Amino acid sequence: MAARLKDVAERAGVSVKTASNVINDHPHVRPSTRARVLAAIDELRYRPNESARQLKYGRAGFLALVLPHIDEPYFSRLAGILTSRCRERGTILLLEETGAELAAERLVLDGLRSHVIDGLVFSPLCVTADEIGARRDSSPLVLLGEADVPPGVDHVGVDSVAAARAMVEHLLQTGRRRIAVIGDAPSTGTASQRLEGWRQALTAAGLPIDRSLVRPARAFDRATGRAAMEDLLALPEPPDAVFCFNDQLAVGAIRACVASGVDVPGQVAVAGFDDTDEGRYCNPPLTTVAADLELLADETLRLLMARTEDRQRPAEHVEVPWRLELRESTLGRAAARAAAG
Repeated sequence: MAARLKDVAERAGVSVKTASNVINDHPHVRPSTRARVLAAIDELRYRPNESARQLKYGRAGFLALVLPHIDEPYFSRLAGILTSRCRERGTILLLEETGAELAAERLVLDGLRSHVIDGLVFSPLCVTADEIGARRDSSPLVLLGEADVPPGVDHVGVDSVAAARAMVEHLLQTGRRRIAVIGDAPSTGTASQRLEGWRQALTAAGLPIDRSLVRPARAFDRATGRAAMEDLLALPEPPDAVFCFNDQLAVGAIRACVASGVDVPGQVAVAGFDDTDEGRYCNPPLTTVAADLELLADETLRLLMARTEDRQRPAEHVEVPWRLELRESTLGRAAARAAAG
């Protein structure tokens, strides 16, 4: 016979109401009580009747995560963390990829599976704040990334301007003066903010803003990074450092340097953004910006659940902390070992 909610409550030594509160992820439950109930659920292999829960609470048990590119290491890692967090809550996460296309993002705002989801986590690159604010989908929404956020919409992100500025300041501290960037894309908030951080760091150091050192990126992938780096190396006066707006661009840039016989970081320092596994294990290991993705996922779900409970609550903007991971691609082997030790 399948375990009942009453059985779970008896095994945990709590009331049926308390056991129900834990299952439905109500916030006002003591951690020790929650742990006992979760242990009882696991021991008894209790599975809630999802159809009954949907009828009672008006919930479908599904959340949607909409990303530009699921195969990008940063986004795939984030999707994995959110999937795990949802599983712990007894919720299923649905994934949707827009390909960073405006038409696909607008379809999301028109009501992506709104009849079967309880909430939406959306990382847009193309749509404007006005379009987001005028969306027809009434599902609870949390925005991710550096998109313009309209009033009344919850948002979780990283201060990309400050992070990019800190990275360029690090490159300046290593003695670099011709610092190029790869990843300019004026239509996306992420690229615009990271370019602004580059500008601020150079201006504060009294250095000119040389647009000949800025390379665009239609795609944030290795091939684009390699092609852009090859173009920079062909300049009459090549850069002595390159800040790439994600790790994949940086890995491509390093490959271009290696293929051209350019020493990294002896002749050109290379830095990225996102702290992916590929960056940690490339040769040389990549200096990068690392955001707390675990916290980002937790805060995203906290805001989404809170919005589900109270549609009228004030919107929140949460900035997730970041740090510079300084490695051999900017420091060299000896300095990187000293910094790590």
